[in-house]
Amino acid sequence: MNKAEVLKEIIEQRKSIFPKDYAETEISQEIIEEILNSGTFAPNHKRTKPWRFKIFQGEEKANLAFEMQEIYKSTQAPQTFLEKKYQDIGFKINKADAVVSIVVNFSGMVPEWEEIAAVSMAVQNMYLTCTANGVGCYWSSPKIVDHLKESLTIEENQKCLGLFYMGNLD
Repeated sequence: MNKAEVLKEIIEQRKSIFPKDYAETEISQEIIEEILNSGTFAPNHKRTKPWRFKIFQGEEKANLAFEMQEIYKSTQAPQTFLEKKYQDIGFKINKADAVVSIVVNFSGMVPEWEEIAAVSMAVQNMYLTCTANGVGCYWSSPKIVDHLKESLTIEENQKCLGLFYMGNLD
């Protein structure tokens, strides 16, 4: 196959794959670095490079799961709290081999929508690189990420756009 055919195949195969379908094996650090690096090649006006990615693995990932569960619990009225949702938050994070926070850094040099678009294109590059490497992934943007400002050390000119879950496939 030529490059255009390979690219077309990867684009057509790209899809969200959820943590319940991830294998128990670890993604190699080399592939994780390749996935994150591919995001940095996204087009961005005035070269602001507005993406900020933080990877969570191991104990840091387990702490993130617990923190998000506690945020959910503390932000729900007792009558709207769902134990299943609480458990699902922890399950998804813990089942993924790696979770990446997706943060946009607003430079003030270009309209905010352009920097959000650049981050979105960076995530699409990551999706395609995951697909090419047989890694399952999906971008989730639950409302509770707004409460992660402190643990993600998000500055005033930044906003968390969600989490990118990754795991090997069987």
